[in-house]
Amino acid sequence: MLEALIAILIFSLGVLGMVALGAVAIGAQNDAQYRTEAANFASDIASQMQLTVGRVPFVNANNVSMNIVDTTALATFAHLAGAPSGTPCGFSGSASTNAVVTAWLDRLTAAQTGLPGASANAVQIQILTGASGYNQANITVCWQAPSDRAQRRHTLVTYIN
Repeated sequence: MLEALIAILIFSLGVLGMVALGAVAIGAQNDAQYRTEAANFASDIASQMQLTVGRVPFVNANNVSMNIVDTTALATFAHLAGAPSGTPCGFSGSASTNAVVTAWLDRLTAAQTGLPGASANAVQIQILTGASGYNQANITVCWQAPSDRAQRRHTLVTYIN
């Protein structure tokens, strides 16, 4: 009789372990899904920047004519591009009024299709132009799933040429 009770106890602990493992697996799958969605959102705005930013004619030192990125138009994509305000996803600066950015932010923060806990204040698009920036865009997307204790973040660094 004692052996049967011990066997039931061991079996019960195994079943409880499998249930706990299932819960951890579901949490990891949700986290992976949100990270993939954040990467897709960042890639989406980078693609839209590449496609919609204007180009201006330029003649280089070898008298070769080409079109280069209009850095003034590229700068309109900047969103909360100031220094962080103390927290990893606390950004400062001016919000972008570019229609492409505002439409993207609406999709990102939508309740049904966006990232959970994402807000326009937790997204940053930095644009670095000039000789040292090479039209670099740093896109940071922050979100917080219901089960997360802290915000998570994804940063994409790309160049608009």
